Amino acid sequence: MAEKSIVFEPDDKYNAFLTVCSRPSHTDGKLAGVAVAVKDNISTRGIETTCASKILKGYVPPYDAHAVELLRKSGAAIVGKTNMDEFGMGTTTENSAFGPTLNPCDTGRVPGGSSGGSAAAIAGGMVKMALGTDTGGSIRCPAAFCGITGLKPSYGRVSRYGLIAYANSLEQIGPMGKTVSDVSTLMQVIAGYDRHDSTSHNKPYTHTPHADVKGLKIGIPQEYFGAGVDPAVAGVVKKAIGRLEELGATTVPCSIPSMEYALAAYYVTCTCEASSNLARFDGVRYGPAADTKKSWHEAYQEVRRAGFGTEVRRRIMLGTFALSSGYYGKYYAKAQVARENVRKDFQRIFADVDVIVGPTMPTIAFRLGEKSDPLSMYLADILTVPANLAGIPAISVPCGKAGGMPVGLQIMGRYFEDERVIDVAYAYEQAVV
Repeated sequence: MAEKSIVFEPDDKYNAFLTVCSRPSHTDGKLAGVAVAVKDNISTRGIETTCASKILKGYVPPYDAHAVELLRKSGAAIVGKTNMDEFGMGTTTENSAFGPTLNPCDTGRVPGGSSGGSAAAIAGGMVKMALGTDTGGSIRCPAAFCGITGLKPSYGRVSRYGLIAYANSLEQIGPMGKTVSDVSTLMQVIAGYDRHDSTSHNKPYTHTPHADVKGLKIGIPQEYFGAGVDPAVAGVVKKAIGRLEELGATTVPCSIPSMEYALAAYYVTCTCEASSNLARFDGVRYGPAADTKKSWHEAYQEVRRAGFGTEVRRRIMLGTFALSSGYYGKYYAKAQVARENVRKDFQRIFADVDVIVGPTMPTIAFRLGEKSDPLSMYLADILTVPANLAGIPAISVPCGKAGGMPVGLQIMGRYFEDERVIDVAYAYEQAVV
């Protein structure tokens, strides 16, 4: 297979990239010659991968993630690794050890997180497509804030092999692009079965989006327009829903009562899994070499204190506490009950509707430094985490502006009905072009 080298020299005014590289690409294949950026928590053979953390500075993986391997086989050129919240923990990309990414729509605002670098690289015109990861909205949030499109696939539809784990049961690699067609094209490449991933399903994606929503029933959950959602954002989204009605869809009011507990269930679950997953960064298996002259406990503490940022340490401690003796049943076990209730609520609603639609984020992009209180940042995830808890597909597509900033329309579908979610997003996008 013939190859050609792509020279990639972006004018990166937004700190979107942590590593830039010129890589050969195949001259044939679905993505022949297309420059694709990859979030820095996805393994890339021969290219530094840091998870935007000091503890992994200088780490060069010896293998490609399955999604990256498929990109290479499709002819794509991996041109760089994008900035992110450290280990995917954040909603703003301000938690990166290498400085925040700026929003190309307004450099005084955040691009969202944790896949903010990938979103900014697309919104800033540096690449057409990028890979992100979504644990609680980390693809959809930056897509909404930066005015691009991003899909969280059904859990298991894209292999997680080679994704440096934060919260295994929640996170997914997914496509981000300027348009729905870009996202669909990238999804065609990365979806499918992988024997290296025990959660992988044999569900390849071969779909070409079409703009027909006539007869579809769209669920409108009242919780997605309740307290905490900016009225200006809600107004833009309601106008977009009206456009879908004009295209022939019908709307059905619905309710997700379990959303009252979804955010708490999500943060207990993800911090518990993070506590376990990040134990390997100890100066022995990964991270800077521990000082052998000190006791193991002292060396372990020193490596992790110096290598992890504040937010990562906070989530490790929260998760360790919730898993500790005497508290496991009080926190983690109850979080799993709440998670199952979320899944059942979606299952009940999807018995009557084809998709569920609402805002992606409750507000427009925050100003840099605005979310200095961790709790206020966690609350911003309220509209995105339910899809991760249930494992269902969800996409964010631009639907207008509020206060001069982009607003995202979130479309959620039944498990493994990613194609329908893509179609509704495509129909809306084509109607407003």
